[in-house]
Amino acid sequence: MNKTPLTYLPSAAILAVILIAPFAGVYPLFVLKVLCFALFASAFNLLIGYAGLLSFGHAALFGGAGYIAGHALKHWGITPELALLVGTLAGALLGAGMGALAIRRQGIYFSMITLALAQMLYFVCLQAPFTGGEDGLQGVPRGNLFGVLPLDDDSVLYYVVVAIVAAAFGLLGRIVASPFGSVLAAIKEHEPRAISLGYDADRFKLIAFVLSAAISGLAGSLKVLVLGFETLTDVHWSMSGTVILMALLGGIGTRWGPALGALVIVTLETRIGDIGASLASLTGIPAFQSLGESVTIVSGLLFVGTVMFLRGGLICALAPLARTTRVMQLRRVAARDKMQGT
Repeated sequence: MNKTPLTYLPSAAILAVILIAPFAGVYPLFVLKVLCFALFASAFNLLIGYAGLLSFGHAALFGGAGYIAGHALKHWGITPELALLVGTLAGALLGAGMGALAIRRQGIYFSMITLALAQMLYFVCLQAPFTGGEDGLQGVPRGNLFGVLPLDDDSVLYYVVVAIVAAAFGLLGRIVASPFGSVLAAIKEHEPRAISLGYDADRFKLIAFVLSAAISGLAGSLKVLVLGFETLTDVHWSMSGTVILMALLGGIGTRWGPALGALVIVTLETRIGDIGASLASLTGIPAFQSLGESVTIVSGLLFVGTVMFLRGGLICALAPLARTTRVMQLRRVAARDKMQGT
């Protein structure tokens, strides 16, 4: 497929918005939290959207790597770049173990094995002394990246995390567009046919699981670096449900859908009280004031609404607008080329 500068326009526009967000009055740590969960949801999407595997255990990969990276930063005193590497490798190793046990089963059996293994890790994190138990890891230092960049400076941290997340998204894009991604798509669409063509489906699915786990581990490590703590919430089964909701809400199997879903869910979790207060003020309905206590209900309604009315997710609902914009851009380019030719 030939790529033109217009191909990269959506990515460039998203990156530009993120880069200028702090100057527009957006709270930087909120954006960083969105980016961490956007990367997590996109890593999960690699598995469900392109390999067709529904994991109920991705919280173990996300939170487990966060615990290991946080412990390494706080107690081993290693530098943040090494902590991120350790967290990513931890996610990959956890994924390799989980995937090796689950990958030979399909459908609900695969999903339930991942859930069972994730719950085992949850109880390990609950009882192991190095995790802090119910209190979690608190006061995780950020340190200096490569001994030079002070990550305690929020502005430095912001652009470092943006650069890492952008690189990770670029890697995900390359994976999906590669021959490996094409084989995954073939296995998802018709596994027996892919096997008949000579592809080892289990091996490809295991590699996809490990890649998804590694990037999930990177997302979890970035989150503990940004927020400075790690708790049991990140390894609880509900976190696996949250990332499924993010991917489903945004659009499974699309490039930017899971990131959009992460933006919506994180915004709801952190700003729903303010949204409720604004709605109560605008409409005069006091019941909106209680929205801050109803995040789970609102998320459930979003899930039901997406399944019933937006099977392709929010990104597909926005696709007609994007296509219209692209057609207009192509027409302008064609008109400009015609004028230059004359």
